[in-house]
Amino acid sequence: MIVVFTVVLAAALAAGAGTARADGGGTSSHDRQLLFYNHSYGVLDRETADAIEHSDYLKDFASFQVRTTTGAGGQTWTGRYLMGRETYLELFGVGDLPGPDGVLGSAGLGLSTERDGDLTTVAERMKSAGATPVDFLQTKDFGDGVPVPWFDALLTSTEYDAFQAWAMEYRPEYFADPRSNTEPERFPGDVGRARYLSDDYRTHLMRDVTSVRIAVTGDDLADTVPLLRAGGFAVRDLPGGGVVAEGGGTTIRLDAVPRAQAGLQRVEMSLNRPVKTRHVERIGHSTLTVGPGAHAVWTFADAGDR
Repeated sequence: MIVVFTVVLAAALAAGAGTARADGGGTSSHDRQLLFYNHSYGVLDRETADAIEHSDYLKDFASFQVRTTTGAGGQTWTGRYLMGRETYLELFGVGDLPGPDGVLGSAGLGLSTERDGDLTTVAERMKSAGATPVDFLQTKDFGDGVPVPWFDALLTSTEYDAFQAWAMEYRPEYFADPRSNTEPERFPGDVGRARYLSDDYRTHLMRDVTSVRIAVTGDDLADTVPLLRAGGFAVRDLPGGGVVAEGGGTTIRLDAVPRAQAGLQRVEMSLNRPVKTRHVERIGHSTLTVGPGAHAVWTFADAGDR
């Protein structure tokens, strides 16, 4: 589930929206984690995207699907999805997303709340830090032409080079729609990831995304750091540019690079069970290494090398 902004947020672009810049290293100053890694996406070269789509190995490795989604404003996108227990990965080929979002090396990061109302607190924290979050409602069309509220979002900016991060909170209308195939709430106000995703992951090897590394421009990085801090992540600066954000079970690394080198770099995943031997699967211009143990690593070629 990507947030497509190009057309829907044209008015916001015209108005402009500023954000605070990165303010150095340190740990989280908040006592409770509000945002958790939900999913990330990357736009890959066509050869790699097609190889992923037709990979027999991935269909066994993960709860895998290819689907086209219609969101707010009638925007559509076609993605390849690897779904876990609480987290997932969304992969596109060049042109699968509308406008500049579909350019090679574009990427995104969705962080979600587990409790209803926490998104409001995230917005307040961002504003206190000098950022200006932009409200956005994403909808989903299940095929009858009637948009259903899907999730509320906070955008870090309406202008970005190649990477956009956002906070999101699933809407009760979406959970209430039987076509969403979601689970009942575990506690009052449960809007969590495990409720949203199905249990099909149990019949496959992949369990969850535990680490993601994305190369982003300096400006896109600066726009993202206030969101990470407001969500409760412990954010640490890296020598030479970039940050590592830790919290909630998934480590997020963002490296500062020129636009030509931007893109999804590496994804680490936990497995439902350990495997005894190491398996290496070459998929287009990417390499998925599974095991030994209960761990897998998927590396992607730099945009400049494709």
